[in-house]
Amino acid sequence: MAQFASPSHRAAQSDLSISVSPLGLVELSDEEFEVHGPRLNRYAHNWAFYLGHHWGYKREAGESLLTFNYTKALSDFITNFTFGRGVKFKTPKTTEAIVPGLLQRVWETDNNKERVLWSMGQVGGVTGDCFVKVAYEDPWVDPAGRLHPGRVRILPLNPAFCFPEFHPHDRSRLLRFKLKYRFWGTAPDGTRQVFTYTEIMTDEVIEEFINDERLGEPRPNTLGQIPVVHIANIPVEGSPWGLSDINDITNLNREYNEKATEVSDIINYHAAPVTVITGAKANQLEKGPKKVWGGLPKDANVFNLDMTTNLQGPLTFLEMVKQAMHEMTGVPAGALGEKQPISNTSGVALAITYQPLMNRAQMKHTQYGDGLERINEIVLLTLAVKEPHTFVFNPYTESHLKPGQLAQLDPHDPITYRTTADFPPPLPTDILIKLNELQSKMALGLESKKGALRELGEEFPDERMAEIYEELREDIMSQGALDLLRTQIQSTIMMALGIDPNAEDGGEDGGGGDVASAGGPGVTHATGASTATGQTGGGGDGAMPGAGSAMPSVAIPPDPHELLNQLVTLAHGTKLAQHRNPSKSETH
Repeated sequence: MAQFASPSHRAAQSDLSISVSPLGLVELSDEEFEVHGPRLNRYAHNWAFYLGHHWGYKREAGESLLTFNYTKALSDFITNFTFGRGVKFKTPKTTEAIVPGLLQRVWETDNNKERVLWSMGQVGGVTGDCFVKVAYEDPWVDPAGRLHPGRVRILPLNPAFCFPEFHPHDRSRLLRFKLKYRFWGTAPDGTRQVFTYTEIMTDEVIEEFINDERLGEPRPNTLGQIPVVHIANIPVEGSPWGLSDINDITNLNREYNEKATEVSDIINYHAAPVTVITGAKANQLEKGPKKVWGGLPKDANVFNLDMTTNLQGPLTFLEMVKQAMHEMTGVPAGALGEKQPISNTSGVALAITYQPLMNRAQMKHTQYGDGLERINEIVLLTLAVKEPHTFVFNPYTESHLKPGQLAQLDPHDPITYRTTADFPPPLPTDILIKLNELQSKMALGLESKKGALRELGEEFPDERMAEIYEELREDIMSQGALDLLRTQIQSTIMMALGIDPNAEDGGEDGGGGDVASAGGPGVTHATGASTATGQTGGGGDGAMPGAGSAMPSVAIPPDPHELLNQLVTLAHGTKLAQHRNPSKSETH
């Protein structure tokens, strides 16, 4: 294994122009190192352990140097437990028609929501601080001529590259922010060299530098605030910086590796034991399998050193250190893949088992939830400046307006930028139990259909309600078209033969019946809708109470002629001229 000196030792012995982070180069001035040096050393130490660099020396070839990277395993488990089920955003009722769609576009189309959340959780969990920058990428045309629309980027930053200046009396407010890092680039003469990029942001202006040379003139900050959000992973009173999830286990992980290596040395030592010879010369004896030694002096003695060490004590100590790492992080010992018996443990019992981890996740949800709300505020402010047309209701992309909802957002109204981050429960839930609970509440009139959709994890219940209504409407129209076609066929038979097709079976419909739908019985028909058999479709057995019509306030077109035209079109189709490209065989 390659030698990896202690990151803290490297930084302390540096000339302030070396790397203090395994993930990149940072060139520091004396003032920056004095203010931010301890923080950067802590980042380097934590990243080294997360990446598996646990040893500050190397051994001779063939000697064990074991590394059990519990630091990374526990950190990733906490991150996945906290952000694995994503996050949903709620808005005030007045902005529900516009803002949710904008946030969905930015997080899921302009960015990869899952990847951004994982990056935030990973960086915050390892370093203790998470910095996120919001930037706008202008529309551009690639060399192939394709137009790429503008998008709002959400960029998690490496905290080792961030040098913020907080308000002396309000640590949540940034007065000045410097982003500084080094990168490889191509010089004008074609050689590869390292450049230093620096971006300095205030509420008024933004400046950029390459190797201390300004890139153009300072440009005004059109947002009026620094588009960077800082999130402390675990808050520390009186300090703007946070603590990492692995802060208490790096030393334990080092101790575990050292003791495991010592146990390995004991086993290796006795796997090839030392042969002790007394009263004879070793050069006269040939060592190896199937060898016979004879002619030894009568006082000679030959034997192998036996292992009299009891390994139970060291193994018990290793188990104690491992258990301590689980207790420090709150992760149960069986969460990392230990074989467990199959059981039907209830959700409450599972929550009690994971209570320490639930407490940690709740604290992180509080910290990151507030940060995500501030990120959304900057995102909406960026759209207000760069794409003001998105603040107007678009009936082609959004659901219909409801009473109390705004058709146009006011960029000067603070409520426009107000959102709430809602994290789903991290533990799995039984969907059947949840459905039965919601069905009972709806039967008692204690829950609405929209509320039930929210409880089931639907982020946009209005759109789902509109989708359900549209499906019910299509099912009714399809059934009506079949009824119309059946009636016309029966009339034709009556006119041709003078016989009523239904006369033989007593006037009952011989070929009717409703058409089955994926919605299930009692779901595909609105309450009171008549069918060819004279039955109504709202009283079937499988419908949830109150689920007869998804949107009873919206009805089928009232014009009889328009409705008849739609039914005829569905029954017989349109008779339009068709055009297709002839094949080569048809052209000869």
